Amino acid sequence: MAQPAKPLIESALVAPVPEITSEAPLLALARMHHEAVETARLANLLGRSLPVAIGLPVLAALTIFLAGGTGVPRTTAWAILVAVASLAVARAYAQAMHQPFERAVLRAFAQDLNACMLYAGCAWGAGAFLGLGSGDSIAAILLFAAVPTAGIAALLRDRMPVLLFLAPVAALTSFACVLRPFAHGALSAGLVLVACAAVAGAAIAAARFVAARREADLPDGLTAS
Repeated sequence: MAQPAKPLIESALVAPVPEITSEAPLLALARMHHEAVETARLANLLGRSLPVAIGLPVLAALTIFLAGGTGVPRTTAWAILVAVASLAVARAYAQAMHQPFERAVLRAFAQDLNACMLYAGCAWGAGAFLGLGSGDSIAAILLFAAVPTAGIAALLRDRMPVLLFLAPVAALTSFACVLRPFAHGALSAGLVLVACAAVAGAAIAAARFVAARREADLPDGLTAS
């Protein structure tokens, strides 16, 4: 005997039960973890930017005091360039501190900081033409290029702003070694490039190490990207 057919209305109201899997909660957990990690990274970057704004003019003052000097007009022009860079970083910090844990605000701050550090690198590199004396030694030139880049790398601990600062410093300082010229100009230019490359390599290696640690904290089979 044939089974009676279900009423049409009843069959239309009965919806298929979706299959519940463990993949969706894991993906949501990975997304939440990624957002939390990004927020924490950007918030830490915000907090570390203020020492950079303070340290740049202090290092410039020490350079002017210890270097041979190029005259008051040139050193004054360089001091103004560095002061503008410091004020730009401080302004970006002050704007983001009103909402220090909003992801949109922190992302905008990171973009502003990248632009500020690119300008700061150009301003600092200009000191090779405006702040250093032509009689300065190779050691003084290396310290001029390596100390601020290493200090900013240690303070910020974020690859992009460090590289954006480092690139113009390395380029302008090495150009100054050859164009001014300093004593042993070609050798000084090569050593400056080697020193800056070492700092860049350390910054990239540190960023990869941090990224690997983040991946290790995620559930198996998921990535933070």
